Amino acid sequence: MRNIKVVLEYEGTAYSGFQVQANANTVQEQIEAALQKLTKEQIRIVASGRTDAGVHAMGQVINFFTNSNIPAEKFAPALNTWLPKDIRALESSEEDQNFHARFSAKWKTYRYLILNREAPSALLRNLAYWVPDKLDIALMRLGACELVGTHDFRAFMASGSSVVTTVRTVTESEIRTLESEDLIEFRITADGFLYNMVRIIVGTLIEIGRGKLDPSVIKRMLDTGDRSLGGPTAPAKGLYLVRVTY
Repeated sequence: MRNIKVVLEYEGTAYSGFQVQANANTVQEQIEAALQKLTKEQIRIVASGRTDAGVHAMGQVINFFTNSNIPAEKFAPALNTWLPKDIRALESSEEDQNFHARFSAKWKTYRYLILNREAPSALLRNLAYWVPDKLDIALMRLGACELVGTHDFRAFMASGSSVVTTVRTVTESEIRTLESEDLIEFRITADGFLYNMVRIIVGTLIEIGRGKLDPSVIKRMLDTGDRSLGGPTAPAKGLYLVRVTY
């Protein structure tokens, strides 16, 4: 059987997350249904990670095994004829038998978009988190830079996770402004992420930007593992899986 890799883009607004669930519309369900129509096979895909309800992707990666003789590079455009318009296959390739979208991944990059202006947006209402309070970008950057390195991120993990270790290595943690400073982008790259890790970080950075928390709270959370020191969990709508590096 052939091992096919596909890079996906999707808007997560209409979906109850990536992973198949009973009585719920999910990204995985839509892709597997499209693959069945395309190949006439019952195919179960593997993803680099399971994005939550409302989370978007610019570079989600999946792989699957098939007996189809469709040329590898043609899978992406062929899938797009069957997929809903809020899910698009960007590119496809054939990989060796050992490639695994999740376990072969070395680094992942996420971004989070904050709309920072007085008025909400009609266009970005599902694509960015609206924060009307003026945020201090310089303070947020001070907090964000504390995340770089290898740390125990248990203070930035939602309850209910059963991971073996909460230690992760972050190589990029940056904040920049886009489009006349109305949009703030937080971008982070790490070797792995805990459940709701990015959203808890962003919620804490927003409170730092509001002046309600000191930038040093990030280091205190890393040192103590105390979730209660941080801000609330930011909503899913601003979060994007940008890239998976193998």
